[in-house]
Amino acid sequence: MRFLHYPGPLGRAKVERMDTTPLPLVDDRASGFATAIRAEHLTCRYGGFTAVDDLSFEVPEGELFALLGTNGAGKTTTVEALHGARRADEGRVSVLGLDPRRHRRRLSAEVAVIGQDSGFAADLTAAEMLRLWNDLHGRRAEPGELLERVDLAGKADTRVGALSGGERRRLDLAMALAVGPRVLFADEPTTGLDPSSRRRSWELLRELAAAGTTVLLTTHYLDEATELAERIAIMDRGRIVRFGTVEEVTASHDSLISARLPEHLGALDLPRLSGRVSVADGTVSVRTTELQRDLHRLLTWADFQGIELVGLKATPATLDEVFAELGNHSGQEN
Repeated sequence: MRFLHYPGPLGRAKVERMDTTPLPLVDDRASGFATAIRAEHLTCRYGGFTAVDDLSFEVPEGELFALLGTNGAGKTTTVEALHGARRADEGRVSVLGLDPRRHRRRLSAEVAVIGQDSGFAADLTAAEMLRLWNDLHGRRAEPGELLERVDLAGKADTRVGALSGGERRRLDLAMALAVGPRVLFADEPTTGLDPSSRRRSWELLRELAAAGTTVLLTTHYLDEATELAERIAIMDRGRIVRFGTVEEVTASHDSLISARLPEHLGALDLPRLSGRVSVADGTVSVRTTELQRDLHRLLTWADFQGIELVGLKATPATLDEVFAELGNHSGQEN
């Protein structure tokens, strides 16, 4: 038995003496797939506005999963419902096999949350904040070491209220590291960070996942999701519209092959390619879903003709292009 605190604003914190018996994961598939986070037909409304609309997905133990979408897509509301900060209007959610609202206190030993509003005690220093956090969670993590890991070693004696927004995000991450959670909800944890701090935060999130922590990350940064996530879900107006690995999500979108052609050649001189071919100002562009095959054909043709393809580039489809298409589609429907 020890005193525990469920992550959230300290002004509303309630300290309880809790049973810290390890929680079981849901293992409901013959393959041994262990589900850490689950949403089933999750729906959340604000008055007449549906922020999350019939959402269903699962995140297995130890996965770093990214939830993407523009502002207003429903990401934060989804995360709040998943960790029990708000009630679902329809459907249900579970974390480590338990309802996060009904079993909020029991999950406090296993779940950490990096929210968009930290709710820190502004008058405490960064080091004092971490000592209090350790006391609440029964941890012995050294504040100085934690602050050094998140590049805040020089801010140990700085009051939280005097920290910048980016520094508070890093203090959030230090508190998550102190807990050593089995599940971490990280809602836009690198917003406001400089490039160097973002990269360091990426390393720490990877370390947590490698140690077995299930991480559900929301982010506006597509490069962040590409770099970190094993799978992603893209939300648009409360629904998941794309789901899978980055490669799976981008597979249905055209890759691009481009190169400069000799002046005397045009589109009709090129070999037959599966993609859409265009030539403008001496540059050939091929939009294709068969990147390897069309690139091979183009290179074989150029070699046979004795032609140098100047500035040759072969670029797979990116998440940016997927988002651009979704934005165009939403604009057309509106």
